[in-house]
Amino acid sequence: MRDFQLPGRSPVFASNGMCATSHPLAAKTAVQILESGGNAVDAAIAAAVLLGICEPQMTGIGGDCFILLSTGGSDEVIALNGSGRAPAALSASVMRAAGHKTVPMQGVEAVTIPGAVDAFCQLSKDFGKLGLPTSLAPAIYYAKAGVPVVPRVAFDWKLAEGRLQGDAQKFYLLDGKAPQAGQIFRAPKQAEVLERIALEGWRGFYEGEVAQDMVASLNALGGVHTLDDFANTESDYTTPISGEYKGAELVEHPPNGQGATAILMNNMLSQFDIAGMDALGAKRAHIEAEAAKLAYDARNRIIADPDQTVRLDHMLSQDTADALAGLIDPKRAMASAAKVSENVHKDTVYLTVVDKDMMSVSLIYSIYNSFGSGLASSKFGINFQNRGSGFTLQEGHPNEAMGGRRPMHTIIPGMLRKNGKVIMPFGVMGGAYQPCGHARFMSNMLDFGMDMQTAIDAPRCFDDGLVMNVEYGYSDAVRAQLADMGHNVAMPKVAIGGAQSILINHETGVLEGASDPRKDGCALGY
Repeated sequence: MRDFQLPGRSPVFASNGMCATSHPLAAKTAVQILESGGNAVDAAIAAAVLLGICEPQMTGIGGDCFILLSTGGSDEVIALNGSGRAPAALSASVMRAAGHKTVPMQGVEAVTIPGAVDAFCQLSKDFGKLGLPTSLAPAIYYAKAGVPVVPRVAFDWKLAEGRLQGDAQKFYLLDGKAPQAGQIFRAPKQAEVLERIALEGWRGFYEGEVAQDMVASLNALGGVHTLDDFANTESDYTTPISGEYKGAELVEHPPNGQGATAILMNNMLSQFDIAGMDALGAKRAHIEAEAAKLAYDARNRIIADPDQTVRLDHMLSQDTADALAGLIDPKRAMASAAKVSENVHKDTVYLTVVDKDMMSVSLIYSIYNSFGSGLASSKFGINFQNRGSGFTLQEGHPNEAMGGRRPMHTIIPGMLRKNGKVIMPFGVMGGAYQPCGHARFMSNMLDFGMDMQTAIDAPRCFDDGLVMNVEYGYSDAVRAQLADMGHNVAMPKVAIGGAQSILINHETGVLEGASDPRKDGCALGY
């Protein structure tokens, strides 16, 4: 239990339904959907799409999503891959010939086809109760009426101000500047798009005037995208992967997401007496950093488009983890096994909803970098993701940029099962940090006995291959010890990631929610 004389927040308890998101308005909207008779799928879609208006630097309908779903009364977990593919004409050889060593982060080459809208349409049709128009109605209303910009969003928006290019400046700046906290942001043209999706479904986005606007805008920027690329977009149901740590089963999305990286980290960390270490000490931080270096090196070698990921079993093998754990020196940092392909702070929203029937949704939704590519369509202002920068230009690599492929993705929704029962949908945002975040979140609870909210609140650190960012919550003495071990220690400019979770007590029927104070959101139930 937390000390009530110190700043902090308690977990939230409810018995009929709960949502945890990074923005209060989205959490409120999800609960209203539940109260009106909707299920967790209806509520999750409503919250997610609204977050594209509340946190446009983080996500939007120009992005991708991954979803884990457990239907009410079942402990089977279903995975839905809502990540889009590269346009058919994309070519790594053309980019190499142009002198690029990597896919340009803010170039049109990085813009993959948005997959999230297709996934929301599919999920609503297959598992929703109230229908897509009901789920989209709150976002349509707020896109027109506007939402007040909250402090963390204003902070991120200001950092990203210079990333916005061309038409994106018109749609996402107010008088040429990032809005300040308390100012109203409106997106009336996005409301028109959402109204078309509500009326026409999938075709309202991937065909007709909206698709024409996206393709024409991308082509004007030099993109090779076609109407066929959009019309061929299709999300896929897949089989989750999982691994056990300290009696809990971590369920992850399979590639092209990086969930296998979290399982590999857990398998390595299980070879050390983490519970016998100081939770906020240098030794634990060091072991975790070294395990992350090795796990992310495996990720960069193996994870790619599902059709190209051929060594997944090797990555998930305990024998592989044991061999890698043997490379860790408990007292000295290794040179980075492989530089992590992007900085820690990437822009993503994660949310989770559990309804009265115990249907559980774990949903992560992103445009990758802050405001994605920094580009937007000229008529409707749809902000394009830059998820294609997750490809490599290395010839022959499984994750080589190529038309029709899905790039390696950093966003991963999670679920925990115990004794075969789903007990917790959860997620940790933060780009490359996410697998490390999943492992740390589990360890905080299972090794150190923290409740969910405390486990989320606890300080974080992460070695990205160049710098070990150590949040303010660690002591200067720990930073000095890590530096003595050979880590290049720095204080992060931005808090590391964010998280949400809901714990299901199957004996009492009570739901317990937690939300990260690093964001502006909350857990809310009824």
